[in-house]
Amino acid sequence: MFDRAILHMDLDSFFVSVECLKNDAFKGKPLIIGGTSRRGVVASCSYEARRFGVHSAMPMKMALNLCPDALVLRGDMDSYSKYSRLVTDIIAEDAPLYEKASIDEFYLDLSGMDQYFGCYKWSKELRQKVIRESGLPISFGLSANKLVSKIGTGEAKPNGTKEVASGKEKAFLFPLPVKKIPGIGKETYKKLSFMGVRKIQTLSGIPVRLLENEFGKHGRSLWEKANGIDRSPVVPYYEQKSMSKERTFTEDTLNLNFIKNMMLKLSDALAFDLRDMNKLASCVTVKIRYADFNTYTKQRRIPYTANDKLLARHVQELFNILYERRQLIRLIGIKFSGLVNGNYQIDLFDDTSKEISLLKEKDWIRKRFGKDKIMRAACLG
Repeated sequence: MFDRAILHMDLDSFFVSVECLKNDAFKGKPLIIGGTSRRGVVASCSYEARRFGVHSAMPMKMALNLCPDALVLRGDMDSYSKYSRLVTDIIAEDAPLYEKASIDEFYLDLSGMDQYFGCYKWSKELRQKVIRESGLPISFGLSANKLVSKIGTGEAKPNGTKEVASGKEKAFLFPLPVKKIPGIGKETYKKLSFMGVRKIQTLSGIPVRLLENEFGKHGRSLWEKANGIDRSPVVPYYEQKSMSKERTFTEDTLNLNFIKNMMLKLSDALAFDLRDMNKLASCVTVKIRYADFNTYTKQRRIPYTANDKLLARHVQELFNILYERRQLIRLIGIKFSGLVNGNYQIDLFDDTSKEISLLKEKDWIRKRFGKDKIMRAACLG
């Protein structure tokens, strides 16, 4: 049995790097990607902007107060999706087993490769290939599991590498602050700080039962992470995963208002499922079945998103293109495909912090009370 060797690769400030690749004038300058109005939200920022305290998901108004000389771009998801697919293709060509964790990060299982080539040497060569063929900076962490490798990548940034040898996980983790552990958000960090826990080493020594009393089931996970324990496998990546919903009407209909409202309802439900599963879609398909059972579909490639407004717009546009026969409709269907893991907040160029908060609240209500407990007024028409 080989020792595990897990590589984590992450494109540095991905959106910013793509913009700098397209325009050399942006290099070395404080650059913010996000909603261009002062009510917008930061989706990404350059390291030069981060030095002023700017970070993703921050209201644009606050970011510009911290860094008034920053350049602000709305962002171009078409370009980001294109470069994401390019890097994915480069990695897929050489990797024995890889998982696309989000639009800009990857896990690779290199277990057993040390016997023939050397995992660290191979990883450095793959990194250079990505840089050479895409023009984008990328960092990596290499260790015995996904958790330590991801933290290693964070320590290697920007544009660097970090190897944590098997058995050295604790020596690497213990000096770091607990906020370096993935999954520790503001509230958990605040609670740990109140307990006097600021270093990973301190967290690692707290009894599991005490952590479970304070944090519930999440307590054991905190203890395992602090001790460098992570058994999660690299899950093979398949581009063609999809989710869909269909509705067959009790009676064939020509009521376009009713049909479009139903499509909006199906689209919103699927968009919620995407966010709930931390997925982003890159393709939308609409299906119409007429009363004579003839069935037609139309699909469109789109930038990765889980934004319900954007997805609903694509659905309506595809329906308008597809609906040409002006006959009674028996069934409608929607499919979102080309799914990847990713957080909705990477696509915030049109959203304000108020809209994001509203969406989070709606999703929270759906999770707690059911998907049909809150919906757009148009869906009730």
